[in-house]
Amino acid sequence: MKKMGLAVQIVIGLVLGIALGAAFYGNPAISTYLQPIGDVFMRLIKMIVVPIVISTLIVGVAGVGDIKKLGKLGGKTLLYFEVVTLIAIVVGLLFANVIHPGTGVNMEHLVKSDISKYVQTSETAKSQGLLDTFVHIVPTNIFESIMKGDMLAIIFFSVLFGLGIAAIGEKGKPVLRFFQGVSDAMFWVTNQVMKFSPFGVFALIGVTVSKFGVSSLIPLGKLILSVYGAMLFFVIIVLGLIAKMAGTSIFKLMKILKEELILAFSTASSESVLPKVMEKMEKFGVPKSVASFVIPSGYSFNLDGSTLYQALAALFIAQMYGIHMPIGSQITLMLVLMLTSKGIAGVPGVSFVVLLATLGSVNIPVEGLMFIVGIDRILDMARTAVNVLGNSLAAVVMSKWEGNYDPAKGKLYIEHINNHSVDKGAASA
Repeated sequence: MKKMGLAVQIVIGLVLGIALGAAFYGNPAISTYLQPIGDVFMRLIKMIVVPIVISTLIVGVAGVGDIKKLGKLGGKTLLYFEVVTLIAIVVGLLFANVIHPGTGVNMEHLVKSDISKYVQTSETAKSQGLLDTFVHIVPTNIFESIMKGDMLAIIFFSVLFGLGIAAIGEKGKPVLRFFQGVSDAMFWVTNQVMKFSPFGVFALIGVTVSKFGVSSLIPLGKLILSVYGAMLFFVIIVLGLIAKMAGTSIFKLMKILKEELILAFSTASSESVLPKVMEKMEKFGVPKSVASFVIPSGYSFNLDGSTLYQALAALFIAQMYGIHMPIGSQITLMLVLMLTSKGIAGVPGVSFVVLLATLGSVNIPVEGLMFIVGIDRILDMARTAVNVLGNSLAAVVMSKWEGNYDPAKGKLYIEHINNHSVDKGAASA
């Protein structure tokens, strides 16, 4: 196993987990024995994310030390997020209109699942609203925000703290060295946690497959293929063009992040790869100040895969019920999604919660979600991987836009990856 790369180990864990889950479909023993392994892995991930975000962001911001530069970066980042999110929604609507995944689906052959937990979260989110979300970015108690894992509040505090360290000059250097040490130590911890990822993937996917089984995918196969096709189109065409305009290649980025993309896909968790994505983007030539700000912010404001899925799923449900959605209604849907996807960022089950908050606004029955919640894990895997890739590209684009990208560092890192791949191939031979 040591001779294999982490990506290969994760794929092996994924395949074995699917095989075991399919073989023991409906057997509760699988969940009993494997769920704790998956839970331990996800808890390890949650344990390291917040310390890494705080320490790297403080160090990065203190290194810049200019509030005007950070304000400029923040404005550009939000503008970029909004434009790419809009394109993702349009792609989702386009695929739904061309393929019509919901047309002809017999609802009598579909299994209904409970969505009450999403309804409750949606009602809470709706009562909060978009403006309240921005108000709550400012924490009243940073330790409470850390306990809750409230990423936006953590980012806000870390940015101000980093600026404070820069402002006090020499007095702040011991504090800066402390957080640099925390950052370095936590990245070491991350590398150790990642060694456990193949086992975590094996357990999580095994439990998932054992619960829904392969046969449950067939009635909704057209929806699954439509979502995966739209995601592939968005990555290769849309993100590919953005990457090319930024002077890089989306395939180069995918090669750099292959382990993280496989892990994000397998676990359906963006958190599981946040630390490594930030680390690799820094090695690729993105300044620490940009990587530590853009990537965590994107987890709340730049969920490209999620918004694409939400647009496609909304039209799928409308088509399933035989509801005609003219262009005007689809434009309304697009505008509502632009608001709701930002207004409830960071809540559990965010994609389903966004759909619940959106469907009623455009007269689509929310009950339709009961038919697709059972396969949501399969769809979540794709949208999570796209979210990760989109946020990684955003960091590169922002650093190029700011004029502080290091092409020499990026070139050396690519050469290192290529040489490492050749060395592993020769060793295997």
